[in-house]
This record gives sequence, structure tokens and C-alpha cells, in this order.
Amino acid sequence: MSNMKLLTFEGSTPAEALKNAKDELGSDNLLIIETRTIRKKDLSREGLYELVVGVDSSVVSKKKKQVATKEEVIKKTLAQQRSIIQESEDVLLDVSNAAKQIDKVSRVVNRGRQNAYEQFKLSSEEEKTTIIPPQEPKELKEIKKEIHKLSDNVKLMQNMLWDEKSPELDIPLPPEFAEIYRLAAKSGMKMEHLNELMRVTLEHMPLKMKESSITVKRYFKTVLRKMIPIRTENPLMPGSKKVMMFVGPTGVGKTTSIAKLAARYSYLMHRKYKVGLVVLDTYKIGAVEQLMQYARMMKLSIETVVDPPEFSSALNALSHCDYILVDTMGSSPYDKTKIEQIYECLNSNNTEYQIDVTLVLPTSIKYEDLKVTYENFEALEIDTMMFTKLDETMGFGNVFSLAYETRKPINYLSIGQEVPEDLVCASSDFLVECLLNGFNRSKIS
Repeated sequence: MSNMKLLTFEGSTPAEALKNAKDELGSDNLLIIETRTIRKKDLSREGLYELVVGVDSSVVSKKKKQVATKEEVIKKTLAQQRSIIQESEDVLLDVSNAAKQIDKVSRVVNRGRQNAYEQFKLSSEEEKTTIIPPQEPKELKEIKKEIHKLSDNVKLMQNMLWDEKSPELDIPLPPEFAEIYRLAAKSGMKMEHLNELMRVTLEHMPLKMKESSITVKRYFKTVLRKMIPIRTENPLMPGSKKVMMFVGPTGVGKTTSIAKLAARYSYLMHRKYKVGLVVLDTYKIGAVEQLMQYARMMKLSIETVVDPPEFSSALNALSHCDYILVDTMGSSPYDKTKIEQIYECLNSNNTEYQIDVTLVLPTSIKYEDLKVTYENFEALEIDTMMFTKLDETMGFGNVFSLAYETRKPINYLSIGQEVPEDLVCASSDFLVECLLNGFNRSKIS
């Protein structure tokens, strides 16, 4: 695994994608992992196919400098965009020329006051008397305070010009909450949950913090972080083992996520664990073959299960492993037959291992669909949730609403297709950032 790298190439046909891979890498020793159809050919446009290949890392080492250069260009572009956004925000706070003049007056007064204080200080040392430094004029303090309020009100007036109606709460929603309410509502959060959060925030926030939209947003972030359950990744105790079963609908990325986790546990943590794989997804030959390819590349043990009674035997065959990851057949949330077969496997487990069931869900579907999916897989006694396709959506309120309502902790997040780097431990800070500002890789800690 340490000598193998996964790369992705595109082309109008699978053959063209393969040719592009060979042209760029200059090697015929490629291991084809997967071919995906992104877009089929029609009368108006060409087809688009994606090819995932494995290649010796030494072949691509010469490309690192070019990739690094591209990354620097991207970082520079993002920095320029952030600079433009920051400048726009600064314009909002620059309320008038009068404010600038008053600030200048304030600085002049402060300099004069400082000079006077230094003179008084010298005088006091000479005369051994106590001198109280002059105070800032009360009128100037009041003017500066009013300017800060005026600056904030300009932003509040803009945030109140939204299409949504003011929420119907038992407690009136102050205008300082307009921005945070608009962002959360736009994220796809269930309105019942959003209104409940607003009530909690209004009831517990200190009165002084309610006077500024900035402090309101900061406090709201804190409330959100505390209300998103997270399952932290802890190292295994010596001699202990962990069995994780991944269930969920078809096409959510269970098999790819398992490959990412297998690589993470085997090679990317402080301790290199022994990992074994179990495949229940015999309905989908492609998924079995894909996981077999990953197992060969990472030199992992793998067992296949056709009938539920074989499940315990497969677990016992991998008793030498620290982690055992179980891939299940993908199914529609309404396909009770396949879900029952997974349940039969769990029920037939007569080993000493306790199985942690992780429900894998995409962030790219609305809350109502996430809730229906959860309810149909709930019979499997879900322990944790993993969310995939974070890079394919800008609304994360659905994730918060499901976690908030089910109280099931989130363990991992899949943020792209790359194996193994595009998988991270779940973080409430990162999820809150996504919910309010959209997905941003640079915010991953």
C-alpha cells in the first residue's frame, strides 16, 4: 500500500481515459480499479467517463512539484477572494465620512491625553505627588458608542430584507438575530428545530450579547456545537478488537468509505492496526470485486458471506485482526427484504464480538429523505452515523436536524472520492462552519 497511489483520469470513452492515464504517467503497469460513467453520449454532447487506476508511487513522484505549484495558485486565488469579501464587509462598517472624522478626532485626543499623562508622570516622580491621568471626555465616549451601534445597524437592516417571514415564536426575535436566522433557514434545517434553537438562544444568552449581530452569531455557533453529537475516534486498548458494520442505501459510498477507513487504520494512525474485511454485498458483483482490489493492494484479509449462518465463521476467521469492517448490500430504504437479511446476519452472530452498526448517508438529499432512510434502517439498532458527499452540497441543515432528532453520534465524514485522504473524523466545529458558510476544505482541522 505504501508504494501504490490511486489516480483519476477522464475521457470521452473508457479507452480515451486509459490513454490519458498512460500518456501522463508514461507506464503500462497500471492497475485499473474502477471505471465510472459520468455522462452517457447523446446527440448533443460527448460522453464522459472516469477511470480510477492504481500506480506505483515512484511513477508519480516527478509530478509532485507541478501539483504543488497548482495548489499554490489555488491558495493564492482563495486568499484573494477572501480579501475581496473582507473588503466588502469593511465597506459596510464604514458608515459615513463623519464617522471617519470623529475617529480622527478621537486619535488626536488620545495622543494629547497620552502626552499629558507622560508629563504628569514625570512631574509626579520629581515632586513625589500622585497625579490622576486625565479621563477621555464623556461626550466623545458617547459619540464613539453611537457610531459602533450605527455600524451594526446598517448590517442588521440589510439582513432584515429577506424573503422569509419573521418566525412565529413565543418570544419576539430581535433584529440582531436576522442574519443567523437567515443563514440557518437557508441551510435546509427543519424549521421546527431552528425555531427551538432560537428559543434556547434567546432564553440563555446574556442580555449584553444580544445587542450585536456578531456576538449573537458567536453564541449561536456555541449552541449548535453543543447540540451535534460526535463520536470521537479513540485508539484501541491493547488486546481489544472492534467490528464495524456499514449499512445504508445504494450509491451512498459505503464500499469506498470502507476502503478509506481500512487504509486509515492500517497505515495512517500512530499505530498500524491489522484490518480484515467482510463482504455481504454479493448481490453487486462490482462492489465485491472493488473491495477485493483494495484488499489486495493493502494486503488485507477478506471474507465473503452468502448466507447469514456464515457470518460468525467469517468473523472467527478474522480473529487475528484489530479492526473488522463489514460491507453490506446496498438497498432502497423501502426494500425490507435486504434489510431483513442484514438483520439475520447480525442476529446469527454467536461470537464474542459486539458489532457497531454505522448508517452511511449522503448529505446531498433533503432532511425528509434522510429521516425516512433512518427510520427504515433503525431496526438494525444504529449506533453511529457517517455522512458522505459533503463536497456535493452547500446545505447542511439536514445533517444537523437528523443528528439533533435521533441523538445518534456522527463518527466520520467523507469529503471526496480520493482514497484514503478524503475521509476525516467528524467535528462539531467543522459541521457548524459548513452549516452556516457552506463546505470549505480549508476549514478542516
